[in-house]
Amino acid sequence: MKNILVIEDENDVAELVSFHLEKEGYRPQIAPDALSALESLRDNSPDLILLDLMLPGMSGVEICKILKGREKTAGIPVIMLTAKGEEIDRVVGFEVGADDYVTKPFSLRELLLRVKAVLRRAGDGESANKTLKIGAISIDNERHIVAVKEENVILTTTEFKLLNTLANRLGRVQSRERLLKDVWGMSHIGDTRTVDTHITRLRTKLGEAGEMIKTVRGFGYKMERD
Repeated sequence: MKNILVIEDENDVAELVSFHLEKEGYRPQIAPDALSALESLRDNSPDLILLDLMLPGMSGVEICKILKGREKTAGIPVIMLTAKGEEIDRVVGFEVGADDYVTKPFSLRELLLRVKAVLRRAGDGESANKTLKIGAISIDNERHIVAVKEENVILTTTEFKLLNTLANRLGRVQSRERLLKDVWGMSHIGDTRTVDTHITRLRTKLGEAGEMIKTVRGFGYKMERD
């Protein structure tokens, strides 16, 4: 049974989401604000976090920054929930490490499908290889760890899956649409800027080694050895 932390200050929304998560076989826990959420995460490591963007005291963006900056919580996938639907808000969410984004009002069916998709890719492995080494980058699939020149790099679940996908398809060009399907699942068809945002973050985190991820203008990306 997967544990899901619902960080949501609107009690009606939190209770409704939790009710339907339970019906699907998940174990939800509600945190109404940043303080209670961070306290809960000191002792518990949920399998997924549903995070409202607009919270009292501290925004969901700031919470996400904190979570993705800590080694203990960086690998926990985050789905942001928000009433804002503008493109800039989605970009900001992805830039701070969110794995997915659902705009209110959302259908519970859509939310549950997103939850299932994110949890599935969090546990997926592109290859049977336990360790993959390309240039200065080492990918440990068994421990879910990436290192550059033997220094660990903190990646989100989606960033890890994206890197793993490109690494296992070394030298082969991947269209943005193909990456959306294989890394994010079918729910993101058409939103190709999601890929661009995550590639930018991934390159930054990998430093000089990120230069192995090449842009194929007008099509997508590929990974090549130095």
